[in-house]
Amino acid sequence: MVNSNRHEVTRILRINASGRKLSSLSREIADNLINRLEKKHPQAKVITRDLIDSQLPFVDQEMINAFFTPAAERTEAQNQHLKISHTLIEELNLANIIVLAVPIYNFSIPAVLKAWIDLVCRAGVTFKFTENGAVGLIENCRAYAIVTSNGTEVGSNIDFMTGYLKHVLSFMGIENLEIIKADGRKKNQVKLELALAQINRLLEEKATAY
Repeated sequence: MVNSNRHEVTRILRINASGRKLSSLSREIADNLINRLEKKHPQAKVITRDLIDSQLPFVDQEMINAFFTPAAERTEAQNQHLKISHTLIEELNLANIIVLAVPIYNFSIPAVLKAWIDLVCRAGVTFKFTENGAVGLIENCRAYAIVTSNGTEVGSNIDFMTGYLKHVLSFMGIENLEIIKADGRKKNQVKLELALAQINRLLEEKATAY
């Protein structure tokens, strides 16, 4: 199992997927959630992965070949192709808590987040196939997804993001996902206040769950 060796220290992986660096509602709400989690866990270690800065590659022929070549048989070039994938998976493996700050772009996830998913969702590494179907290999990890939009209502029939996030995270073994929404056509200040209220409620409900 990927996360069979869990940690006494809380480790938080923050993933920013917004193209905005300034005036980003998802980043602002994530700042608040991270601050609250750090207060609950004073010894917490936070790793931040900003997907806009990371310039992650899209999966290509060389990377696919490397994915399906046994580790002992990979060439140096293939190992280089997989280097960023291994780094991202290690970050994921170290985390007890994941905070995803994700705006809805055109009814779905930003391309940078899809690139991250394609690099961490790997057969034999973060999931495996069995006679009974796929089994996630990441254990004892919970996730929060801060979902913002300027029109699409979370959970509506045009929201193609939250269901996908729930599925792909569960596919890798991260079945405990909380959605914090700041969606629709409401003013940003109203969205922010509603999101912070959701955070307060969630952390109070899970006060003994960490």
